[in-house]
Amino acid sequence: MTDPIVIVPYDSRWPQAYEEERRRLAQVFEGTAAVIEHVGSTAVPGLGGKPILDVMVGVASLARVEARIPALEESGYEYVPEYEAELPGRRYFRKPRRRPRTHHLHCVRLGGAFWLRQLAFRDRLRADAERARAYFELKHRLASSLGRDRRAYTDAKSPFIESVLAEAGLGRTD
Repeated sequence: MTDPIVIVPYDSRWPQAYEEERRRLAQVFEGTAAVIEHVGSTAVPGLGGKPILDVMVGVASLARVEARIPALEESGYEYVPEYEAELPGRRYFRKPRRRPRTHHLHCVRLGGAFWLRQLAFRDRLRADAERARAYFELKHRLASSLGRDRRAYTDAKSPFIESVLAEAGLGRTD
């Protein structure tokens, strides 16, 4: 049984926590020309969400990520390959190995569709406090009504996310 979905108000410590993690990841990816970005709700000032930092690493090739799986595991991340069937262009990690998680790491091709969509959504919410507030309210309602059903929660957020991305000219590619 999974834990309930918990949505919390914005925490002003999230940017510093991201910066600390970015420095650790920069060491792991040293020499790869990786670009590291803070994405997800914790990357939008004032936006609440699940208290889990989403970090995205963009690299020229996923082989560069795969070569660093042992170093990422040594840094406390768990590699989760089962999601690759759904998103083959992403290597996903989570930290720590047991809940409650504090970090989700998404490693993708720099400049690819996943990269562009994540940044566009984050940037649109950063630029529009009203839209960010609406997203927080949606997530809060969904978490309350869906409890522990993470798949349903994610699916129910999709129309909102897709509408924001469509405005940015980044509609679905699948």
